[in-house]
Amino acid sequence: MTQDTQATALVKGRHFGDPRGDGAEPWSPGSNKPGKPKAFRGDIQGLRAIAVSLVVVYHLWPHGLTGGFIGVDVFFVISGFLITSHLMKRPPKSWSDLVTFWMRRVKRLLPASFLVLGVTLAAIPLFAPVTVWKEWATQVVASTFYVQNWRLASTSVDYLAADNAVSAVQHFWSLSVEEQFYLFWPVVIAALVGLAVMLRKNRTLVVATGIGLIVAASLVFSSVSTVTEPGVAYFSTFTRAWELAIGALAAVIPPATLALQRSRFNAILAWTGLLAIAYAGVTFSGATAFPGYAAALPVIGTALVIWANASHVQSPNGLLSHPVARFLGDHSYSIYLWHWPLIVFLPFYSGDLGLLDKAAIIAATIVLSMLSKRYVEDRFRARLDTSKILTGGRFLLVGTVVLGLLGTVMINAGSSNEETGDKLATEIQRVQAQVGVDCFGAAAMVNSCTNTSASPMVPSPAAAKNDKSQAYADDCWANGDFSERPVCTYGDGKTQVALTGNSHAGQWLPALTEIADRRGWTITTYVASICAPTDAPIALDSQKKADGCIEYGRWVKEQTAGGKFDLIITSNRQGLPVQGYDLKNTEKPAEAGYASYLSDWESADAPIVVLRDSPFPGNTVDNVPDCLAGSSDPMQDCSGTPKSWKSLDPLATAAQESNLPFVSTIDMTEYFCNEDTCPAVIGSVVPYFDASHLTATFARSLADQLEKKIIDAVPSL
Repeated sequence: MTQDTQATALVKGRHFGDPRGDGAEPWSPGSNKPGKPKAFRGDIQGLRAIAVSLVVVYHLWPHGLTGGFIGVDVFFVISGFLITSHLMKRPPKSWSDLVTFWMRRVKRLLPASFLVLGVTLAAIPLFAPVTVWKEWATQVVASTFYVQNWRLASTSVDYLAADNAVSAVQHFWSLSVEEQFYLFWPVVIAALVGLAVMLRKNRTLVVATGIGLIVAASLVFSSVSTVTEPGVAYFSTFTRAWELAIGALAAVIPPATLALQRSRFNAILAWTGLLAIAYAGVTFSGATAFPGYAAALPVIGTALVIWANASHVQSPNGLLSHPVARFLGDHSYSIYLWHWPLIVFLPFYSGDLGLLDKAAIIAATIVLSMLSKRYVEDRFRARLDTSKILTGGRFLLVGTVVLGLLGTVMINAGSSNEETGDKLATEIQRVQAQVGVDCFGAAAMVNSCTNTSASPMVPSPAAAKNDKSQAYADDCWANGDFSERPVCTYGDGKTQVALTGNSHAGQWLPALTEIADRRGWTITTYVASICAPTDAPIALDSQKKADGCIEYGRWVKEQTAGGKFDLIITSNRQGLPVQGYDLKNTEKPAEAGYASYLSDWESADAPIVVLRDSPFPGNTVDNVPDCLAGSSDPMQDCSGTPKSWKSLDPLATAAQESNLPFVSTIDMTEYFCNEDTCPAVIGSVVPYFDASHLTATFARSLADQLEKKIIDAVPSL
């Protein structure tokens, strides 16, 4: 786990593509004349094989094939081409035609999809820690109704979700995009064909023009959104629609003539398209702004291969039609469905995946794909085509209801493990009485205590994930482009205290509010998600956000100026580098930005206390509660050392080296780590609710120690 959790979250989202195409067989649309057999498109099956191989290899070796996520774009083009070819031959003319079209998709795609979702749901309580049951089951339900992409889009803008374990059904996002496309695309084609008839214009010209406008609008929206909100853009149907529409355009424009297909020119076109796909797969990475205009390389490359339909002896058709490619293409849908749950679940049993583990995943994926294609995809499709009882509509209804209900049961099971409110308070009192006040939470690190095991533990790992500073419930965070700047106030005392910084300032609020109650403070928060007030621009995922963060820092300085506060407390985590640097070399420029900011902050006319950032488990543990819930030896597996959990904190360094008389630095590390160990459970309390942020329970256990250090630093309080 790197410190760049925002980038990690985005890369997580790039793991998944849909290898199924549209679920239809790749027959040539130009070979369907009466009395002539349809020509099988081996090149399309070959493209499916290449794309699913890109996706699987990328998932297993993400640092070896950094751009493998572009497989999804290949599949989108194939889907758009095949489905539009079918629709242009038989444009829907009535509601009945639309229903028939949709039911055909249900029969071809949902049996295998529902099987994998059902197996995954059953596997969650068997293999996954209880801390993920609720979220994963929620994603199963979202996948059942094919809205998983919007579920992931909503969490992609949540900074705190970056450390959550990737679910076993996250790969259903691309299937959701395609199912949504299948829902509206026949209506679009029917409308365009109807418009051509009404205007008495050439049908191909009208449809191609309409699709071209959709391509242009979606591409522009995708390019803008990728810059302004890349997390949402990655999963959005609207930013992906142009990719499917490019495939549709290849189906609508006049196909290559037989002579052209056999020509060296089309062979060159096809090779050019394959090279574009290969280049993107090898050179693209998580740092590539995607999808946006960058997706045009694999998208147009795929469209070139499909349109060229090259059969020249020097064309890639022989490669694409090879029996191995045909096998992978035929089974690509099931390969895609099965491989990702295996990748996600196996580490819970075997630990980090080694070479043998990955080989076993590939073998198991192939076997499962063969079985599910033969006994589920093909057999259910035939049964749904002929049965008068188990029709496509009834299968859809029963499948969604059953999976929805079972998913809801699992969500409730996960929720039942989350102590909240009075239940959590009672549990805290019970454990505190059991271990003693002097050995509960942070106090255990400086007293002679014997409770060094993970039991008792409060909150439970599932509850710890939601045991957060009240700033979250009160929505005190500036986020997005930081133009909206909420301010929260706690307490009603005479002493005015400002709390500023990013989420690692907000994590101290539970301790500070307890101090405020005792000392008569009023705490006003100026906190932001990810953004740290500084003069050095942070490398956020868009320039608009980076500029907004700088403006936010200036605004904080203005709000705290002129002696309005008796004390300013600030803290930050440097989770992202300064623009133009990476995390390995960002420390010095980051220090310079904070030093400049602190120097100008003299205008506050108040003492400033910088809280050194807490240790960072994310260097070795993806998520502390998940680790505690899933490990048989949590104190060994989930703990760290002062060196391995050292947090990059240029703000505290700049404060210490500034020699500014109004700036003091407080270091609370002694309450997290001893000389050798930073325990994953401290004094029977889980200290982190993810890979870096403090639980409210542990933060409150720091109140006495933090109060003493603040008063020592600012005796006038």
